[in-house]
Amino acid sequence: MVYEVIDYRAADGIGVLVLNRPEVMNALNTRMRAEILDAVRHAPEEARVLVITGAGRAFCSGQDLGDGANVADIDLERTLRDEYEPMLRAIFDCPIPTVAAVNGPAAGAGANLALAADVVIASEAAMFLQAFTRIGLIPDAGGTYWLPRQVGFARAMGAALFAEPVPARQAADWGMIWEAVPEAGFEAHWRTRAAQLARGPTVAYAKLKAAIRASYANDLEAQLSLEAQLQGACGATRDFKEGVLAFLEKRPPRFEGF
Repeated sequence: MVYEVIDYRAADGIGVLVLNRPEVMNALNTRMRAEILDAVRHAPEEARVLVITGAGRAFCSGQDLGDGANVADIDLERTLRDEYEPMLRAIFDCPIPTVAAVNGPAAGAGANLALAADVVIASEAAMFLQAFTRIGLIPDAGGTYWLPRQVGFARAMGAALFAEPVPARQAADWGMIWEAVPEAGFEAHWRTRAAQLARGPTVAYAKLKAAIRASYANDLEAQLSLEAQLQGACGATRDFKEGVLAFLEKRPPRFEGF
C-alpha cells in the first residue's frame, strides 16, 4: 500500500508510524485507518518494536467529522465494526511491543487509539479527552474497555460523563499511561525507550503480553498453567540462553529476538 496520510519507516529494529494529517490534528478518516492497519500488520516483519506518534502539535483529534458529505448519514456501527475494530485489534494483538508516543492532544478515538498500545509515553504538552458525550455519543474505539481497566470505575465514568481533558501528568498519576515527560526532549526520550525494547528478548515480550492480557479472564489455576506453558516456550529460545550466559559473565545480554 502507498501511504498518503501516514508515514511509516523502520530502521535499527524500530518501526515508527506517524499520523500525518497535521492540518486537521491528525483526525482519523477512512484512508488513515486503512493505512494504519496495513503498517501495523507489516511492522513485525522488519521491526522489533512499533512506535505510533503524530505529526505537528497533536497526536490525534479522533474521528474526522468532515470525512463524508453529511455527518448525519455516517453509519457509525459499520464504521466501528469494519474500520476501527480491525485497526485496534491489529495494534492490540501485534506480536512486538507497541508504544504510543503521544506528542500532543489525543481526543475521542485518538485517545483510545493511544490506549490500545502496550505502553503510552506522553509529552507533558499532551492531554487525553473522551470527547464523545459532547456530540451525543458514548466512548468508542475501545474506550469503554481500556479506561475502566486502567484507571478504575470511578475515574473512567467521570472522564466519560464529563468529557473533561485529563492532562498527561494526571493521566500518569491515574495509571492511564506509563509516563509523562517534559516536552523538551520528548522525541529523544521515546526513541531511547523504543531502542531499549528493540534490543530486548522479542519472544519473551510477546509471551508476557499474552499472559498479562489473559489474566483478566483467568482464575489463578488457569493463569499458573498458562505461565508454565509460555515460560516453557521462552526457555527454548536462544535469547534465554544468552540472558543466562550474560548474567553469569556479568555483561549486558545481546538478544537477537529469537
